[in-house]
Amino acid sequence: MRRTRLMLAIFAALSLALAPGLAEARLGGGGSFGSRGSQTYTPPPMTRTAPSGAEPMQRSLTPNAPSPGPGFGAPGGAPAFQQRSGFMPGLMGGLIGAGLGGLLLGHGFFGGGMGVFGFLGLLLQIFLVVIVVRYLIGLFRGRSSPAFAGPNLFARGGPGGGQGGGQPQGGPRPVYGGAPPGGGRPGLTPVAISPDDFKEFERLLQAIQAAGSAQDINALRPMVTPEMLSYFAEELTHQTSRGVRNVVTDVRLVQGDLAQSWAEQGREYATVAMKFSMVDVTYDATGRIVDGNPNEHVTATELWTFVRSPGGRWILSAIQQAR
Repeated sequence: MRRTRLMLAIFAALSLALAPGLAEARLGGGGSFGSRGSQTYTPPPMTRTAPSGAEPMQRSLTPNAPSPGPGFGAPGGAPAFQQRSGFMPGLMGGLIGAGLGGLLLGHGFFGGGMGVFGFLGLLLQIFLVVIVVRYLIGLFRGRSSPAFAGPNLFARGGPGGGQGGGQPQGGPRPVYGGAPPGGGRPGLTPVAISPDDFKEFERLLQAIQAAGSAQDINALRPMVTPEMLSYFAEELTHQTSRGVRNVVTDVRLVQGDLAQSWAEQGREYATVAMKFSMVDVTYDATGRIVDGNPNEHVTATELWTFVRSPGGRWILSAIQQAR
């Protein structure tokens, strides 16, 4: 009986730890990393494509400093999201560790006062509480902040403006407008984004995913900053070490908006919210499918930040997941 409980506990722990890895195996999937200049730790303005905003930056070579944005910055130079994001994994790890220790000592989870299913029930309750709290925070922010920082600049799709999931209907019909200065933020020098720029953002979205699927670092090099190249190389190395390969094909932009564009220190930045569909499949070394469906499109919404020297070409400098 003890051995059965121990195996169930280990299986639950491994499921929690490993399941997200395959589900977000595509290049840049599931994480928020890179640099956005002085705006790295400031949330991009909300858009129609990403109405709840972006997840805070998790990894960046840009030093953090206290920011006026609520919840983005903490005294002592440590970003507040590091404190929040470390809480749940630490709590989960502690609970699992305590439960496994109790089993090994023959007392059951938490000294016999709670069995395996009671422990999983506790995790479910914690998960539900987190969901409710995040919903209330999002509701409060939605009431205290403008719904959109600027007009839709990058809308695509068929009927209904391409807001539905899956594959877009018909050919792309871009709609462009004027961007607010600096993405609606005072103190930022505005940068005009042209229709050709939006076409380049879409091309980079497709080309970067294609290079990642081919595990071609040399193809990625001219399209991303050195910082982003290091993160992508780490992801591809991780795939190789696990004996899997993620392949993303038929990438189609469904909808997009310019969230913010500005200039600073001789560079121009543009953060774009993009909802795109794709066929996302992960194979093992024998070619067997371990995740995804080659006959099904899935959708994702991310905010990509591009940077260039004035008059130069755009390259990717950051990816953030939409909330």
